[in-house]
Amino acid sequence: MKLAALLLVLPAVALAAPDEDRLGKQRGYPIGNAASWFFDESVRVGSFTHQAEIKGIFRGEVHTLQPSSKPMPLPRAGREPDFRWNARDARSLTVDDYLARQRIMGLLIVKDGVVQLERYQYDRKPGDRFVSQSMAKSVTALAAGVAQREGLIKSLDDPAERYAPGIRGTVLGETTLRNLLRMASGMKYEQTYDGSGDTPLFGKAIANGGIEAAVRTIAAREVDQGTRFYYASPNTVALAAVLRRATGMSLCEYLTPRLWQAIGAEDSAFWYADRTGLEVAAGNFNATLRDYARLGVVLANDGVRPDGADRTQVIPREFLLDATDWKRQPEAFRPKNATPYWGYGYQFWIFPGEHRRFAMLGVYGQSVFVDPELKLVMVQTGANATPEAGKTTLASDRDAFWRGVVRYYGEW
Repeated sequence: MKLAALLLVLPAVALAAPDEDRLGKQRGYPIGNAASWFFDESVRVGSFTHQAEIKGIFRGEVHTLQPSSKPMPLPRAGREPDFRWNARDARSLTVDDYLARQRIMGLLIVKDGVVQLERYQYDRKPGDRFVSQSMAKSVTALAAGVAQREGLIKSLDDPAERYAPGIRGTVLGETTLRNLLRMASGMKYEQTYDGSGDTPLFGKAIANGGIEAAVRTIAAREVDQGTRFYYASPNTVALAAVLRRATGMSLCEYLTPRLWQAIGAEDSAFWYADRTGLEVAAGNFNATLRDYARLGVVLANDGVRPDGADRTQVIPREFLLDATDWKRQPEAFRPKNATPYWGYGYQFWIFPGEHRRFAMLGVYGQSVFVDPELKLVMVQTGANATPEAGKTTLASDRDAFWRGVVRYYGEW
């Protein structure tokens, strides 16, 4: 029998994903509870795909964004491209190598609206809703852009307290919406992911009194607003408070017709809210890999839904360019200034280089990478060993893999 014919009749062999047993394979990838879901790696995979089933997070409830009656088609390519990439320690690696090296739950690549690759590990499936972590911040920013287009927000240079009287007189209330979007409030705050610093205290304040009460605990400014990038989640939850007051709706109510259905989402999405019914917008959004990809496709088309004759402008184009083009950012927020690598726009991370590329990022490896010029989108959901990708090889491997995908279709 010829080799090609033999391969057709042999059963597919599932390769072991990294650290399966540590991530709970023998127990069927269990779901954690409100105290364990974020920190305990033995429940990480189950929790990151079933967050909406965990009771008591922020002592709130889960809100739903209903899907579109006309989903955006995502046809599949006839074959998976032979992507190649170079890691720091090896060359000409494959997709299989990438999945063998990193704790990736789902990986999906779309080019020109066509799915080129879709893979899952750890027994995850296309119908699972993957937690966004901080990718939700980008979704919150898009809500601000839509609200500005509708005249509900008059100017991004207005202070937050103009729209949210519940945070009037606070550091974040006196910060402009533009500086909240840029993580430039200048507030005194230590963002951490290990249970120390200000982050757990802020989370407890949300659970006890809701987002507006938590915002009132931010008591001081370290530097003048607008002068320094410092990534801190309270900036985003203050935006959520603004959006609820400006629109008169929860984020899910507001975004369901204007974003989620408008991009052609095929499945519902979930977003955890606080005890006052306001979505905890710094994270806690959950959607399928394919619907994250549909959002990425709209972002790659400068806010336009590309299928259909009307080519609906879902996201305001100028707002999106202001959010994602490093050339439109002040010096302090450009790549290699905001951080040693990334720049930062309006709750989006911006790649260095002449070509406009940007990303939605969340801890533990969640990411949506977008190249508008190539109409290229990569969605990845992860269960990394540490929240910050740079503390493992994930950050360098992910960047190198993305560069390999980009080079397959064009130039870096």
